[in-house]
Amino acid sequence: MNSRPNLKKLVDGESRFVPPLTVSQEISTESAQGLKVTIYSKGEKSRYEMYKRILVKQLKSTIKVWTTRDNILKSDCRKVGRNIKLITSPISVNGDASTLENDVSQWLVSEAGNKFCAIDKPYHKSQAKEPAMAVCIDDATIFTRFNEIATVGTFLQFILVSSSS
Repeated sequence: MNSRPNLKKLVDGESRFVPPLTVSQEISTESAQGLKVTIYSKGEKSRYEMYKRILVKQLKSTIKVWTTRDNILKSDCRKVGRNIKLITSPISVNGDASTLENDVSQWLVSEAGNKFCAIDKPYHKSQAKEPAMAVCIDDATIFTRFNEIATVGTFLQFILVSSSS
């Protein structure tokens, strides 16, 4: 068993399901309160869409996303409680307006829990074919501030009806 760490984790019940070619790592800071940080990453061979197939599933919540986007990927409201809501421009940060055109940050907040995530890829269809990473922080103070910013912006929502094939 010791020569096969993944098998040992599975037997001990430590392994969680993650999509193929993805990695999830939890770390904590050494301060007294211990800030919990989770890192999600995927390789380019994964072909999984980072926001929909990894982050929404791992966070188990609807997410509000601030990033540039292409004309292909839209808000996704097909699963109750696990939607992708796109925050529209402008948002207000300490009284200063910021738009998607002049802001290069890419982040999201979960609706349930206190999760704030910084992502290295925008919400574009092409990111499914590229390696990607998200650093998620579980902290009420950080979450509250970014959630306030997200709430000021409005959301693009499209009700999508899936047809059975």
